[in-house]
Amino acid sequence: MTPRRRTPAPPREDVLAAAMAMIAERGLEKLTMAALGREVGMSSGHLLYYFRSKDELLLRTLEWSEGRLGAERARLLARPGTARERLDGYVELYVPDGHRDPHWTLWLEVWNRSQNAEAEARDRQAAIEGAWHRDLVALLAEGVSRGEFRPVDADRYAVRLRALLDGLAIHVAIGLRGTGRPQVLDHVGEFLGETLAADA
Repeated sequence: MTPRRRTPAPPREDVLAAAMAMIAERGLEKLTMAALGREVGMSSGHLLYYFRSKDELLLRTLEWSEGRLGAERARLLARPGTARERLDGYVELYVPDGHRDPHWTLWLEVWNRSQNAEAEARDRQAAIEGAWHRDLVALLAEGVSRGEFRPVDADRYAVRLRALLDGLAIHVAIGLRGTGRPQVLDHVGEFLGETLAADA
Protein backbone atom coordinates (compact mmCIF):
# COMPACT_ATOMS: atom_id res chain seq x y z
CA MET A 1 0.00 0.00 0.00
CA THR A 2 1.45 3.35 -1.01
CA PRO A 3 1.63 5.78 1.92
CA ARG A 4 -0.43 8.91 1.44
CA ARG A 5 1.69 12.01 0.86
CA ARG A 6 1.12 14.74 3.42
CA THR A 7 0.37 18.19 2.07
CA PRO A 8 2.75 20.65 3.69
CA ALA A 9 1.14 23.39 5.80
CA PRO A 10 1.31 26.89 4.30
CA PRO A 11 3.79 29.31 5.86
CA ARG A 12 2.39 31.00 8.94
CA GLU A 13 2.51 34.41 7.25
CA ASP A 14 0.24 33.06 4.49
CA VAL A 15 -2.27 31.95 7.13
CA LEU A 16 -2.23 35.40 8.77
CA ALA A 17 -2.61 37.13 5.41
CA ALA A 18 -5.56 34.86 4.62
CA ALA A 19 -7.16 35.68 7.98
CA MET A 20 -6.84 39.41 7.29
CA ALA A 21 -8.23 38.96 3.78
CA MET A 22 -11.24 37.10 5.17
CA ILE A 23 -11.91 39.91 7.66
CA ALA A 24 -11.72 42.44 4.84
CA GLU A 25 -13.98 40.48 2.48
CA ARG A 26 -16.48 38.81 4.80
CA GLY A 27 -16.24 40.49 8.19
CA LEU A 28 -14.79 39.25 11.45
CA GLU A 29 -17.88 37.22 12.33
CA LYS A 30 -17.17 34.91 9.37
CA LEU A 31 -13.61 34.21 10.50
CA THR A 32 -13.82 30.82 12.17
CA MET A 33 -11.07 28.25 12.49
CA ALA A 34 -13.00 25.94 10.16
CA ALA A 35 -13.53 28.64 7.51
CA LEU A 36 -9.92 29.75 7.68
CA GLY A 37 -8.79 26.14 7.47
CA ARG A 38 -10.77 25.66 4.28
CA GLU A 39 -9.25 28.84 2.88
CA VAL A 40 -5.65 27.72 3.45
CA GLY A 41 -6.08 23.95 3.05
CA MET A 42 -5.65 23.01 6.72
CA SER A 43 -7.91 21.42 9.29
CA SER A 44 -9.17 23.53 12.18
CA GLY A 45 -7.29 21.16 14.50
CA HIS A 46 -4.07 21.85 12.61
CA LEU A 47 -4.67 25.59 13.00
CA LEU A 48 -5.27 25.15 16.72
CA TYR A 49 -1.99 23.27 16.95
CA TYR A 50 -0.20 26.34 15.60
CA PHE A 51 -2.21 29.08 17.31
CA ARG A 52 -3.69 27.38 20.43
CA SER A 53 -6.90 29.48 20.34
CA LYS A 54 -8.84 31.94 18.23
CA ASP A 55 -7.69 34.73 20.56
CA GLU A 56 -4.07 33.88 19.75
CA LEU A 57 -4.84 33.73 16.03
CA LEU A 58 -6.42 37.20 16.18
CA LEU A 59 -3.53 38.67 18.15
CA ARG A 60 -0.96 37.13 15.79
CA THR A 61 -2.88 38.51 12.81
CA LEU A 62 -2.96 41.95 14.42
CA GLU A 63 0.80 41.78 15.09
CA TRP A 64 1.39 40.78 11.46
CA SER A 65 -0.76 43.65 10.20
CA GLU A 66 0.95 46.07 12.59
CA GLY A 67 4.33 44.93 11.31
CA ARG A 68 3.32 45.99 7.82
CA LEU A 69 1.94 49.30 9.09
CA GLY A 70 5.09 49.84 11.14
CA ALA A 71 7.26 49.49 8.04
CA GLU A 72 5.04 51.97 6.21
CA ARG A 73 5.19 54.36 9.18
CA ALA A 74 8.99 54.14 9.26
CA ARG A 75 9.20 55.07 5.58
CA LEU A 76 6.80 57.95 6.11
CA LEU A 77 8.71 59.36 9.07
CA ALA A 78 12.07 59.05 7.28
CA ARG A 79 11.05 60.98 4.19
CA PRO A 80 12.11 64.63 3.73
CA GLY A 81 9.72 67.45 4.57
CA THR A 82 8.53 69.42 7.53
CA ALA A 83 7.58 67.78 10.80
CA ARG A 84 3.97 68.92 10.25
CA GLU A 85 3.85 67.26 6.83
CA ARG A 86 5.06 64.01 8.33
CA LEU A 87 2.67 64.41 11.28
CA ASP A 88 -0.21 64.76 8.83
CA GLY A 89 1.01 61.57 7.16
CA TYR A 90 1.12 59.80 10.54
CA VAL A 91 -2.48 60.84 11.20
CA GLU A 92 -3.60 59.67 7.74
CA LEU A 93 -1.98 56.29 8.39
CA TYR A 94 -3.58 56.07 11.85
CA VAL A 95 -7.18 56.86 10.87
CA PRO A 96 -9.22 53.97 9.35
CA ASP A 97 -9.89 53.97 5.63
CA GLY A 98 -13.60 53.80 6.37
CA HIS A 99 -16.41 51.76 7.89
CA ARG A 100 -15.32 48.18 8.67
CA ASP A 101 -11.66 48.89 7.93
CA PRO A 102 -10.23 45.35 8.46
CA HIS A 103 -7.24 46.44 10.55
CA TRP A 104 -9.40 48.50 12.90
CA THR A 105 -12.09 45.83 13.01
CA LEU A 106 -9.42 43.38 14.18
CA TRP A 107 -7.88 45.91 16.59
CA LEU A 108 -11.25 46.54 18.26
CA GLU A 109 -11.92 42.82 18.62
CA VAL A 110 -8.51 42.05 20.10
CA TRP A 111 -8.79 44.88 22.62
CA ASN A 112 -12.32 43.82 23.56
CA ARG A 113 -11.09 40.27 24.19
CA SER A 114 -8.07 41.55 26.15
CA GLN A 115 -10.17 42.17 29.25
CA ASN A 116 -9.75 38.50 30.13
CA ALA A 117 -6.40 37.92 28.41
CA GLU A 118 -3.26 36.72 30.15
CA ALA A 119 -0.52 39.17 31.03
CA GLU A 120 1.70 38.00 28.15
CA ALA A 121 -0.99 38.79 25.57
CA ARG A 122 -1.66 42.18 27.15
CA ASP A 123 2.07 42.93 27.05
CA ARG A 124 2.12 42.17 23.32
CA GLN A 125 -0.82 44.52 22.77
CA ALA A 126 0.96 47.21 24.79
CA ALA A 127 4.01 46.76 22.56
CA ILE A 128 1.87 47.57 19.51
CA GLU A 129 0.62 50.76 21.14
CA GLY A 130 4.10 51.63 22.39
CA ALA A 131 5.57 51.63 18.87
CA TRP A 132 2.99 54.16 17.64
CA HIS A 133 3.54 56.27 20.74
CA ARG A 134 7.34 56.35 20.54
CA ASP A 135 7.28 57.37 16.88
CA LEU A 136 4.82 60.17 17.60
CA VAL A 137 6.84 61.46 20.56
CA ALA A 138 10.01 61.53 18.44
CA LEU A 139 8.24 63.42 15.65
CA LEU A 140 6.76 65.95 18.05
CA ALA A 141 10.11 66.49 19.76
CA GLU A 142 11.75 67.06 16.38
CA GLY A 143 9.13 69.65 15.44
CA VAL A 144 9.60 71.45 18.74
CA SER A 145 13.40 71.46 18.40
CA ARG A 146 13.13 72.93 14.89
CA GLY A 147 10.74 75.64 16.03
CA GLU A 148 7.91 74.30 13.84
CA PHE A 149 5.80 73.37 16.87
CA ARG A 150 5.23 75.34 20.01
CA PRO A 151 7.17 74.05 23.04
CA VAL A 152 5.04 71.20 24.34
CA ASP A 153 5.84 68.17 26.45
CA ALA A 154 6.06 65.69 23.58
CA ASP A 155 5.10 62.65 25.66
CA ARG A 156 2.05 64.26 27.27
CA TYR A 157 0.89 65.78 23.99
CA ALA A 158 1.27 62.40 22.26
CA VAL A 159 -0.92 60.71 24.91
CA ARG A 160 -3.67 63.28 24.37
CA LEU A 161 -3.40 63.29 20.58
CA ARG A 162 -3.57 59.50 20.37
CA ALA A 163 -6.61 59.49 22.68
CA LEU A 164 -8.29 61.92 20.27
CA LEU A 165 -7.25 59.81 17.27
CA ASP A 166 -8.48 56.59 18.89
CA GLY A 167 -11.87 58.07 19.73
CA LEU A 168 -12.44 59.52 16.28
CA ALA A 169 -11.01 56.44 14.55
CA ILE A 170 -13.50 54.20 16.36
CA HIS A 171 -16.32 56.40 15.07
CA VAL A 172 -15.02 55.90 11.52
CA ALA A 173 -14.50 52.15 11.94
CA ILE A 174 -18.02 51.51 13.27
CA GLY A 175 -19.60 53.82 10.68
CA LEU A 176 -21.02 56.46 13.04
CA ARG A 177 -22.89 58.95 10.89
CA GLY A 178 -21.21 62.30 10.33
CA THR A 179 -17.75 61.04 11.26
CA GLY A 180 -16.28 59.67 8.05
CA ARG A 181 -12.58 59.73 7.33
CA PRO A 182 -12.57 63.17 5.59
CA GLN A 183 -14.39 64.81 8.52
CA VAL A 184 -12.04 63.22 11.04
CA LEU A 185 -8.94 64.35 9.15
CA ASP A 186 -10.38 67.89 9.07
CA HIS A 187 -11.07 67.82 12.83
CA VAL A 188 -7.57 66.59 13.63
CA GLY A 189 -5.96 69.10 11.24
CA GLU A 190 -7.80 71.96 12.97
CA PHE A 191 -6.82 70.64 16.39
CA LEU A 192 -3.14 70.44 15.43
CA GLY A 193 -3.23 73.96 14.00
CA GLU A 194 -4.84 75.36 17.13
CA THR A 195 -2.72 73.55 19.72
CA LEU A 196 0.63 72.79 18.10
CA ALA A 197 1.53 75.33 15.42
CA ALA A 198 4.31 77.66 16.53
CA ASP A 199 2.39 80.68 15.27
CA ALA A 200 -0.97 79.68 16.75
